[in-house]
Amino acid sequence: MIQSDDEHDIAMFFASSVHDMKNSLGLMALMLEKAVRAGERDSGNLLYEVRRINSNLMHLLALYKLGNKLYPFDPTDVAISHLFHDLQLQSDILLKSRNVQLEVEVDEDLTWHFDFDLVFGVLGSAVNNAFKYTENTIRLTATATDDEIELRVEDNGCGFPSSMLVDGRGGLNGIDFAKGSTGLGLYFADRVAGLHRNQQRRGSIRLENGGTLGGGCFILTLP
Repeated sequence: MIQSDDEHDIAMFFASSVHDMKNSLGLMALMLEKAVRAGERDSGNLLYEVRRINSNLMHLLALYKLGNKLYPFDPTDVAISHLFHDLQLQSDILLKSRNVQLEVEVDEDLTWHFDFDLVFGVLGSAVNNAFKYTENTIRLTATATDDEIELRVEDNGCGFPSSMLVDGRGGLNGIDFAKGSTGLGLYFADRVAGLHRNQQRRGSIRLENGGTLGGGCFILTLP
């Protein structure tokens, strides 16, 4: 279907606005990080909320680019230890605000072929979400076979509600206005997973409860 000029202009305005807000929230996050370092009360929760909104805006912008074939999808060979290290650096200040430990288990020699930025965005959001619900520990793990790699973000909180575990795609059940949940993060993760294909196999996501820490588990599987 051919897009009208008005629709094109609105779409471009939307994308530009999202980009603008993302930059503004990025500056707010830097200021809040300074507040966290200074030990100001509730600054960790504020930083979490800002990062959540910033992440959602980035997801919207990425989905817009993907939908309009503007995103330069670029899978490369990535050292998983490098990916996890960058996730640790990004979340360090946030986790320290509540004394949450981030454990990492990965073979230093493990590499896989995927788009680094997209996968980093998916796992970064999962870590941010785990921060809200965990008691005191989040765990990153990676296991691989000849056919696929499984990247897990686990926590020791109360786990996901059963309604989110029914759907094999991770509870992509639409918008819940009462709870303020759009499912955007899971939708984005599912889209990113699906972009990664190898012959007849495609990436996938799922949610579980239990794991090594007994709480919620977000799992991204890539072929």
